[in-house]
Amino acid sequence: MIELTAGDAVAAVSPAAGGRIASLTVGGRQLLVTGDSTDDPLRWGCYPMVPFAGRIRDGRFVHDGRRFELDINLPPNAIHGSGFLSQWEVLDHGFDHAELACSLTWPLGGTAHQHVQLTPDALVCVLTVAAGHESMPVTIGYHPWFVKPTADDLVFGSMYERDDAGLPTGRLVEPAPRPWDDCFVEPRLPLTITVPAGRVGGSIRVTIASDCDHWVVYDQPSNATCVEPQSGPPDAVNLGIAQVLSPGEMLQRTMTIAWHSIPARPVLVTDG
Repeated sequence: MIELTAGDAVAAVSPAAGGRIASLTVGGRQLLVTGDSTDDPLRWGCYPMVPFAGRIRDGRFVHDGRRFELDINLPPNAIHGSGFLSQWEVLDHGFDHAELACSLTWPLGGTAHQHVQLTPDALVCVLTVAAGHESMPVTIGYHPWFVKPTADDLVFGSMYERDDAGLPTGRLVEPAPRPWDDCFVEPRLPLTITVPAGRVGGSIRVTIASDCDHWVVYDQPSNATCVEPQSGPPDAVNLGIAQVLSPGEMLQRTMTIAWHSIPARPVLVTDG
């Protein structure tokens, strides 16, 4: 485990657990759902999704005239790529940063790289995927499991219609009422959640920003809300909208989790 510190923020990066941010505390307040090697790797921390983000229907797709079958890790589909299950190599790290890389264990090969930078008021994660000797269709992103917020401001212009299997049809519609396990576009920035600050009182306002143009929000669990920036929707490869990398070509996306404290309102005491 690599511990990063900056101001009163502390982040733990686990190369062995899929290169994920295993913990992120601000002033002692945990912002992420935590876990360990005995827990479902899909359901804790903040992990990279590479070389695909979200589900691939039945774990199957066709690329360049060839049919591929993936490991089914959320039956009946494949989900979130291979990076979050891989051992990542530590290329460099210091008191406030870490640089990691891994090979992609899927039929088309390729590599992934992460740079994680902690500052006193933000965590910046940069994810890069590079094709190897073959072209490959990719979507990438991050999957942070935030502790359940007391409030949020997650507003979008459109969402993807889902079919009976819960996968996008490719058609954009008006956002549906909550709860959500849906992919959205056209965010009304900033996207924020609010969590209690802990013993000191007040709260922490967390802002999630990215150069990704798709966002999956999963707020159904009682203990968490996931706000996931992605370079494309789930099943993008079967929708024909995944980005295709030529051999040696790269795709890079960034996610920033920033925060600031909101003091508790003073209690006005009056004489009876």
